[in-house]
Amino acid sequence: MDLKTIKSFHLILKYGSFNRAAEELKYAQSTVTMQIQKLESDLGVQLLERGKKIRLTEAGRLFYEQSLQILKNVEQLQTDLADLQVGAAGSVRLGVTEPTASYRLPEILKSFFSSFPRIKIAVDIANTPTLSERLQRGELDLALCSAPEQGGDLYFEPLLNEEFAVLLPENHPLADKEVLALHDLQNQRLLITSATCPYRRKLELLLHETGSRPADTMEIGSMTALKYYVKSDLGIALVPKIVLDPAPAGTTARTLSGSPIEMTFGILCKTSAHPMNRATAQLYQFLMQNL
Repeated sequence: MDLKTIKSFHLILKYGSFNRAAEELKYAQSTVTMQIQKLESDLGVQLLERGKKIRLTEAGRLFYEQSLQILKNVEQLQTDLADLQVGAAGSVRLGVTEPTASYRLPEILKSFFSSFPRIKIAVDIANTPTLSERLQRGELDLALCSAPEQGGDLYFEPLLNEEFAVLLPENHPLADKEVLALHDLQNQRLLITSATCPYRRKLELLLHETGSRPADTMEIGSMTALKYYVKSDLGIALVPKIVLDPAPAGTTARTLSGSPIEMTFGILCKTSAHPMNRATAQLYQFLMQNL
């Protein structure tokens, strides 16, 4: 029993004729007749009553009902495999850092799904070092993050520069200045991200180089959460400008002179020695165009 025979059987019932079924399949009628005869022989039952009108036997009705779902499943499988081959279906494991995870990616994925509704995407939010490790271990297919410190067998495609601003409570003494410098952060409580965050390491390096030392620091594990801690008057923070549209009530943003704090942001993936599947390649190109 094969799929061609099952399809012949269903077409015979659809048209009520061996000849019409053969024409549809572009077979000789004798071929269709032999298919059904062999099918009945293999199953050990009669499926069709031949005569002026073709009728199903009881066994034929059972076979028809059961084989109908088989045909539907096979047709769906063939469609899925074809879509997978051309990149219209599949799955992608995407890693992403904040603030892009919250402020850029949702609308981009909404647009992507309108073009590729059969591609499934799992989003994993973490910092750049963690995403780099997961890519290396094969747990992710792509990552949107800052440039990694060590590439290994990873390739980084820069896309944009993440710009930062100083966020302060609106009643803070430094709010009177339109533009701030790093030395203005001297003796202030500075809200910073976790120790593994590339942005924090860059900020600490710049503060060290300029001799600017905050009076105190408070570690906040999420970059997107920083603004809410500033709102509660727990300190000041350098935050990505994208999260300040709008800034929380009771806070105000100031430019840092020379814009020394900005991070290169882009797509991180395995090198060409590890080819992408078609679905991942579709998402890669879409992100390149929309970021």
